[in-house]
Amino acid sequence: MRNIIILGILVLSALVSCNEGAQESEVEIKDAVIIHEEYNKPEPTEPEGTEYYAPKVPIVGAALNGEIPSDAIVLFDGSSLDDWMHVQDSTTAKWHLNKDASMMVADKTGNIRTKQEFGDVQLHIEWSSPAEVQRAGQNRANSGVFINGIYEVQVLDNNNNDTYVNGQVGSVYKQHAPLAMASVASGEWNTYDIIYHAPEFNSNGSKIKSGTLTVIHNGVLIQDHAELKGTTPYIGWPKNPPHGKGPLMLQDHGDNSRVSYRNIWLREL
Repeated sequence: MRNIIILGILVLSALVSCNEGAQESEVEIKDAVIIHEEYNKPEPTEPEGTEYYAPKVPIVGAALNGEIPSDAIVLFDGSSLDDWMHVQDSTTAKWHLNKDASMMVADKTGNIRTKQEFGDVQLHIEWSSPAEVQRAGQNRANSGVFINGIYEVQVLDNNNNDTYVNGQVGSVYKQHAPLAMASVASGEWNTYDIIYHAPEFNSNGSKIKSGTLTVIHNGVLIQDHAELKGTTPYIGWPKNPPHGKGPLMLQDHGDNSRVSYRNIWLREL
């Protein structure tokens, strides 16, 4: 009988303990709920209370079958380099215009940039490395797409060509390795679709919010809202100089990379 009483006490204690644990868990979950300010008022009892009709959503022509969105800004369509200039001296870009409506890096002429400047953007750009493979590592078809003129998404022929992973094709250079390597064969055309949100700075020039990059390479997500820790230098840590809008810049790596670009457009966000 004594043993039965002791067993009953132990079971009862365990049940009380479980109930207390459950109550604690419920409190923890409740405390963790985020109440957005817009919902911090009496809850509607009719469906109309959570519906709104303004402002109207803009209508944009769909980008299907190689077309571009109707609100896109075309930066390069193969007809001229009039919208581009050299970074070092602001002269008209001297890269090669190809017969296939692309442009190719002119070795040792320097980086080129758009004359226009932008903030948050959706960018589409296509690039190809030469079909004839030359060199290895970082010296094979090296170029780069610099968002805001500062943050580099690496362009490189990595087909059977290993290098440091935070400097391979699709990396946010020296910061984030890509989630996958999705390149097509050397000589074929790659696409980058990039979503960029700029960092924010306070009146003192201190960064208060990091920028982000999302990159889709040939239809494959390779950078998923990657935090920009700062600039993307070859040597040293990222820096965070305060800035506003900036150009799109394309890199001349200076080693006869022969990288070509085409169909460049963006949408301001």
